[in-house]
Amino acid sequence: MEKTYVIIPCLNEEKNIGRAVNNLKKEGYSNVIVVDDGSDDKTYDTAKSNGAIALRHIINRGQGAALQTGMTYALKQGAEYIVHFDGDNQHDSREIKNLLAPLIAGEAEAALGSRFMRKQEIPLLRKIMLKGSIIVVWVFYGIKLTDAHNGFRALTRSAAKKTILTTDRMEHASEIVERIKKSKIKYKEIPVTIKYSKETLQKGQSNLDSLKILFKMIMKKLGE
Repeated sequence: MEKTYVIIPCLNEEKNIGRAVNNLKKEGYSNVIVVDDGSDDKTYDTAKSNGAIALRHIINRGQGAALQTGMTYALKQGAEYIVHFDGDNQHDSREIKNLLAPLIAGEAEAALGSRFMRKQEIPLLRKIMLKGSIIVVWVFYGIKLTDAHNGFRALTRSAAKKTILTTDRMEHASEIVERIKKSKIKYKEIPVTIKYSKETLQKGQSNLDSLKILFKMIMKKLGE
């Protein structure tokens, strides 16, 4: 696990980030990178005091930019595997090994988490939006996924180098899928659990954000 780097993009997660970092360390992941994306609370200090590698954006740039900052750092440190993980404890650190398994075995370069490959409770409106995004991704990129916008994923070093993110905000999830298609990155979907709460639903990608991302995707395709 020495060459595995877990990247956590964060915005105002002072209350949650300590537990997230500690849970990862309990599972043996010592290289935890927390990218504080312009928080106005003590996210950065809390992450650092709990043993994370803490990086910081002076201003809020967006989740895509935070992930790219973390990936750039991890690659410079010699990372062989990179995991994208949320700081609000939606993801289960125990499931990272399942994402890494096909990468270590050479079966895939990217492991994409899917909440629809395992029975679990998903808020109805969120489920409808997510199912809609699956169709959009298939139409736009020709990739059939069971969960198109899941932030829990793992990449090999080579895949990370091929998925340099240019979109700063939430549309990075679609950009990753696009780069997987264009770079012919071998991928595999892995069942993961997403824990929903009132707090995570409020902080996560809103339905309005989803519509904005769809609009940007359409405009980008029309411009090609």
